[in-house]
Amino acid sequence: MMRFWLGAFLMYCSLGFAQIPRDSSFTSYSELQKVRRKFPDAELVQPISSDLYKVVENRLYSTIGKRKLYLDPYLNQSIKKKPAVILIHGGGWKSGDKEMMKPLAAAIAAHGYHCFAVEYRLSGEAQYPAAMEDVVNAISFIKANAEEFNIDSGKMAVLGTSSGGQMASLIGTKYPHLISAVINIDGILAFHHPQSEEGAAAAAWLGGTFDEKPDVWKDASPLEHVNGKSVPVLFISSQHERFQAGRADMVKLLNRYSIYSQSQIIKNSPHTFWMFKLWFEPVLNYVTGFLGQQLGQQNINQLNKK
Repeated sequence: MMRFWLGAFLMYCSLGFAQIPRDSSFTSYSELQKVRRKFPDAELVQPISSDLYKVVENRLYSTIGKRKLYLDPYLNQSIKKKPAVILIHGGGWKSGDKEMMKPLAAAIAAHGYHCFAVEYRLSGEAQYPAAMEDVVNAISFIKANAEEFNIDSGKMAVLGTSSGGQMASLIGTKYPHLISAVINIDGILAFHHPQSEEGAAAAAWLGGTFDEKPDVWKDASPLEHVNGKSVPVLFISSQHERFQAGRADMVKLLNRYSIYSQSQIIKNSPHTFWMFKLWFEPVLNYVTGFLGQQLGQQNINQLNKK
């Protein structure tokens, strides 16, 4: 009888504290195998090792019920306050994780910034706008701890890749008071658009198809929120049209409001070009050049000054 109750108790505990199953369809390894079908020599870029920055993994920034959310600070070792860059991973709003942002976060930190790779709730756990609320909370947490992180809280940018790029752009148009600039790396700007091919993944995140939830699809589209307070944007895109949905329209609107934008194309590349050695350097150059322009930080590669 004692064994029965002990077994029942252990089962209850395991269920009570079990993590929500994660969608592992998008990982660095799976993407490498996919990209090598067209680019056989493709190699994943690895985080640089340098004493110019330090990593503090899994810093708790929010608790929602029993759910804990973490971010990874990549802190430049300068004694001076530095601008902050928040990084949002991609994965179709359903997969991926903050670990996949390590190479970009490390490289940008080595160029003179404090970077923060953010965990957020994916669509299998919570639908829109939960993930957006998580990132907004992460930004608020970083600002509230500006002294500890040694950041200039008035100089913050958000960088996102793929679906993370859509999220970053939405922050720049819907919550522009929080940040100073956006870097969108191959993320769509409109869910329902002639160029867009969004389907099941978007519907899972947005709680239904466009026919079922047209207002939600519209609300989640950065293009719908462009206004005179929107922040400057750097668009870095592959040649794949579907990931540029709404970009030309958004640039026109930004121009109308005299808001700076810059568009760069990485030609002959896979969608996830930023993950691979062959295309990483131009991406980093575009990113640090834009950050230096918008956040008032000199674009100096500290690695070359050691």
